[in-house]
Amino acid sequence: MQTFAETGLKPEILESIEKIGFIKPTPIQAETIPFLLNSDDDLVAMAQTGTGKTAAFGLPVLHKMDLKANGVQTIVLCPTRELCLQITADLLTYTENLPFSVVPVYGGAPIYNQIAAIRKKCDIVVGTPGRVNDLIRRDKLDLSSIRYLILDEADEMLKMGFKEEMDAIMGETPDSKQTLLFSATMPPDISRMAGKHMNQPKTISVSRQNISNSDIDHEFVVTSPHNSYQALRRIADITPDIYGIVFCRTRQETKDIADKLMSDGYNADALHGDLSQAQRDYVMGRFRTRALQILVATDVAARGLDVDNLTHVIHYHLPDDPENYIHRSGRTGRAGRKGMSIAILAPSETRRVSFLEKQTGKKLTKREIPAGTEVFQQRLQNYLTDLVNTDTSKFDINKYSESISAAFEDLSREEIIEKLIASQFNTLHNHYATAPDLNSTPEKRSRNDREPSGRRDSAGKGRFSRYSINLGAKNNIRPDMLISIINRQTPNQKISIGKIEIQNKVSFFEADSAQEKHLIQGFKKARYKGMMLMVQPENGRSEGRSAYSGGDSNGGGRRGGYSRHKRN
Repeated sequence: MQTFAETGLKPEILESIEKIGFIKPTPIQAETIPFLLNSDDDLVAMAQTGTGKTAAFGLPVLHKMDLKANGVQTIVLCPTRELCLQITADLLTYTENLPFSVVPVYGGAPIYNQIAAIRKKCDIVVGTPGRVNDLIRRDKLDLSSIRYLILDEADEMLKMGFKEEMDAIMGETPDSKQTLLFSATMPPDISRMAGKHMNQPKTISVSRQNISNSDIDHEFVVTSPHNSYQALRRIADITPDIYGIVFCRTRQETKDIADKLMSDGYNADALHGDLSQAQRDYVMGRFRTRALQILVATDVAARGLDVDNLTHVIHYHLPDDPENYIHRSGRTGRAGRKGMSIAILAPSETRRVSFLEKQTGKKLTKREIPAGTEVFQQRLQNYLTDLVNTDTSKFDINKYSESISAAFEDLSREEIIEKLIASQFNTLHNHYATAPDLNSTPEKRSRNDREPSGRRDSAGKGRFSRYSINLGAKNNIRPDMLISIINRQTPNQKISIGKIEIQNKVSFFEADSAQEKHLIQGFKKARYKGMMLMVQPENGRSEGRSAYSGGDSNGGGRRGGYSRHKRN
């Protein structure tokens, strides 16, 4: 199979994808990229989520786009906000060395911000059908001159009832465009759509990979966000032979979780983008040889790490895009071995489980976080079993019988056993003796647990403080980008965001007053495109319903915004 370097893609694109570990194309990429680089014919591609479709259509389209053209050249339609933001983030990564701008448009966010972004500079629009159609009807999005129309997860868009919007959008595009339709299945509606809107398309089909793997069990636990780390500890403690990867959103969260695990005595380390190549090779070498049991990593940093005998993949947060979930989970359950994929969810994230099940074709089973007594009992039982089964044939205890007898002469059999167990389990017993129940139930949830992050209660009440940050319009900052930056700097908190006001050199935003300490602390060493960020509280607090929230009509909370800077 040829490498990306052998496909003929522009050097600027190759340089960008090399940084994120792209070397050899996936099957759908290997089939699609050469065809699109050499043909303007329409394409219908049958490919499951998780097979690398964004690069399959994104890389050749970026290669062929006109660097000097004005206006929107490409429109990508996708079913959900999460996928919209993921595609946008991927395209921004691929265009790091090209002067193309990518604007995501989706429901649940202020439309006027998206209109302003399109008007300012926009080469590629990535959007959900409802919002794209709305922009067209308002005469704010002109698709009359686009060169490429891409339908990603076309079958899912039809299932969600977007047929009329999709027909309307495609009716606004020129006949001369190239249409690329990607779908996991080919129901009659997709065939009819292809027949109506496409011109004798070529068909490419690739088989599933790691999606229907029956050797992977998919589970999730639900706990309050501040208990996520303790839930992770219990999963590790009840599985002493765990050999897995814990996936985190950001570099800083990766460092923090790995540091906590190591300080608590776990055989763990971190893999993230701040490591030098030598450091990365050292960590990966230790993990491959099982000198490390737990590797804490970002999605990007874990690319290229090929290990076949992982027992667990743990999602410290659900990824925004099902493709990432499948990529992560597919790292376990290989080579005929059983594997476990466990997601640690906040109560507000459970609404995303059904969408994941549809995308993966797998049932995600809710499991209880084990009680402290259960963890201790299991560890004790494992130890006793190992002790009974220990091979002593090569150990001549008679050589040391005199000193052993002298040490134990004042102790009874029961006292020797008690001291032996205590020496091994004192620390674990002390930790779990009074450990609380971590499972989140409706009766136990606070208001913040019940609500999607970033939204207010039904009465619109809530206490917010106003903050300033030294980023503004001159930095090309938009509200969704500012929310993403806040997410990245406070990965272990779910901070509700209120009104956002973007000025030229500074922006103002409202945030939950109770989280002020975490917010200020999170930005102490924060940087954006080389400049030091500064967040300061303004005088006074505001109450009432926010004018802007990162919520989304597709069910997304405020987490999952995007920004131009790197995503690992």
